[in-house]
Amino acid sequence: MTKAPSLAEAAEEPQHYLGHRSRLRGRFLKAGGEALADYELLELVLFRAIPRRDVKPLAKALIARFGSFAGVVAARPERLREIDGLGEAAIVELKIVAEAAKRFTKVNMQNRPAMGSFSAVLEYCRTAMAYLDREEFRILFLDKKNILIADEVQSVGTIDHAPVYPREILRRAFELNATAIILVHNHPSGDPSPSQADIQLTKQIVSLGKSLNVAVHDHLIIGREGFASFRALQLI
Repeated sequence: MTKAPSLAEAAEEPQHYLGHRSRLRGRFLKAGGEALADYELLELVLFRAIPRRDVKPLAKALIARFGSFAGVVAARPERLREIDGLGEAAIVELKIVAEAAKRFTKVNMQNRPAMGSFSAVLEYCRTAMAYLDREEFRILFLDKKNILIADEVQSVGTIDHAPVYPREILRRAFELNATAIILVHNHPSGDPSPSQADIQLTKQIVSLGKSLNVAVHDHLIIGREGFASFRALQLI
């Protein structure tokens, strides 16, 4: 019967995944992230948190569960914890990536008139919200030059509803001395088409805003399949 290797002997044995890690890093440095599949890019993120294990099966399991690299890093920690083999250190690495992406896109819209940099506003909102699995209602508060004062999540709800209180939105606008706002929420279903409830709510906020001299520049609905702009749809 073959004798099992001792711990010392096992430690000296070459680990097959080390060469794979080196090759994957080399491909990334040489050709960039676009040359890598989603699960390979995910492997690179997991390397730091899981140094002594082949993470390819884990990366593929995460993609299968959440659909894409973006879906994985946007997933809530409690959902990530459902994946066997994914510890807290790895979850932290994934959430760092998600936060870095949001901050990078947010910089592009700060200190610029929001209505003059619509693409930057949209890019930020899609990065922050497109892959969320619960509905979130966000307000962008603007000054008289349409420069961003604050970006705040007003409410978080279920897969198809987030409670919204128009008077609370306007009260917060007064606290921040905002003269205009952009409403943003996501549709976890992926379809950004406005519902009748969305349209009615927007009308209520627009009407209340007019009476208080706070303009509603737009209401954006963000989905994985695209976005809808109430202004472009002539709903505002």
